[in-house]
Amino acid sequence: MTLDSAQLQTFAAVIREGSFEAAARALNITPSAVSQRIKALEQTAGQVLVRRAKPCLATAAGEPLLRLAGQVALLEREALDSARGSTGDAEESWTRLPIVVNADSLATWFLPALAAVPATARLLFDVHQDDEDYTAELLRSGTVMAAVTTQNVPVQGCRVQRLGTMRYLPVVAPGVRERWFPAGGTADEFAYAPMLLLNRKDQLQHRFLRTVTRRALDPPIHYVPSADAFNRAIGLGLGWALMPEHLATTEIAAKRVLRLPGRPLDVPLYWQHWRLESAALATLTTAVRDAAATALR
Repeated sequence: MTLDSAQLQTFAAVIREGSFEAAARALNITPSAVSQRIKALEQTAGQVLVRRAKPCLATAAGEPLLRLAGQVALLEREALDSARGSTGDAEESWTRLPIVVNADSLATWFLPALAAVPATARLLFDVHQDDEDYTAELLRSGTVMAAVTTQNVPVQGCRVQRLGTMRYLPVVAPGVRERWFPAGGTADEFAYAPMLLLNRKDQLQHRFLRTVTRRALDPPIHYVPSADAFNRAIGLGLGWALMPEHLATTEIAAKRVLRLPGRPLDVPLYWQHWRLESAALATLTTAVRDAAATALR
């Protein structure tokens, strides 16, 4: 029994677009045709592949097929471009790569990596953002083709390469230092001083606290879900937090923030991507590794 490429393409569209109706619009077919294709694919697989939610999600059984759909689409596109050569339709010659990156990398070194990709490669990037401890989950589910992650064990069907280490320094605005850390940063002060987190997945500050205090603390927390706004919030005095080293060094030199006691926190980062002989993935990987070699430790 073989898989139907149109059914795989439709399945990927449902997950990418989030609903049967949106997938129908993207594929220029009727919602009924989408439903029929998904039903036929599920009958072939003998499993429910789509979790009918808002948005639609791939089930555990559907994740391998979602990865396969993306891999087939990428290889088909590259094969067609190679066959067409320079006579191909320009609109049809772009290759879209979905990738996931942590917020601090996206706000610092990763966009220059994308900008360094040669225009002749004709790559379009669909960038997702998630915590570095969770980005590999999108790779595992088939949602993305590549990820910046802290996980050095390769996801099934993927390659992993070390990029380097992102170093963080604990910093605070002068007024917050005076108000909450009069003794310079004791364990009791860290227990009560307001702290900033990107989101509820963000564990960097708690990890740092354990190295400083040897205690599991639960300080008051502000959530600021944008890396740029997060770093600005530190300078404005909303609370203390960790800041990427090169940003922190600039802010400390300008006396907009002060360094808190404690050793820097080093976070190793890895690049994981599908194990495919793909020119597009190879071009992207080269650009990412070159940028990381300059920006990371």
